[in-house]
Amino acid sequence: MLIGVLGLQGDYREHEAMLESLSVKAKKVRTAAELLNIDGLIIPGGESTAMSNLAKSFGLIEPLRDFVKAKPTLGTCAGLIMLSEEVEGAIPGQEFLGGLPIRTSRNAYGGQSYSFEAQIEIAGQKADVAFIRAPKILDTKKTEVIATLNGEPVAVKYRNIFGASFHPEITKNPILHSLFIDAVKKHKER
Repeated sequence: MLIGVLGLQGDYREHEAMLESLSVKAKKVRTAAELLNIDGLIIPGGESTAMSNLAKSFGLIEPLRDFVKAKPTLGTCAGLIMLSEEVEGAIPGQEFLGGLPIRTSRNAYGGQSYSFEAQIEIAGQKADVAFIRAPKILDTKKTEVIATLNGEPVAVKYRNIFGASFHPEITKNPILHSLFIDAVKKHKER
């Protein structure tokens, strides 16, 4: 099993390290051809406008959309925004991949100085996670909520697509990655 991490910008190295700590082979992905050889994809946190612009300039928007429709994908923070069907506060011309039928609001938890860590519950397990200029999930529509903070959704799942407002890789909490790895394994076995 090989899981790719979109390596255009953001904290892709931390996701690679998390996967490797869970004995899963990780590969930085920057081209459409590299998408063909992976079983799942993580779209990391970073800055969604920069990520969108880089994906456009690398010719990756359509190949990424196709991948998201076909194989398991996890988006954290900016990755969640990229996977959202509706985004409040989007920059004009910013392109998203879609796949998660949710509405998010960029930087809704506040700017950099309002970043914080919190303990949440994911799949019945306590997890310390970091919220850094984090988006809010405003409307979950048809998705399954898999984690909340103060009653608000902060992680969702729809089919084989996972999205989280937070950064589990920063606090090195493996729960969300483990759920994602299980989904990749099941998808690969089909």
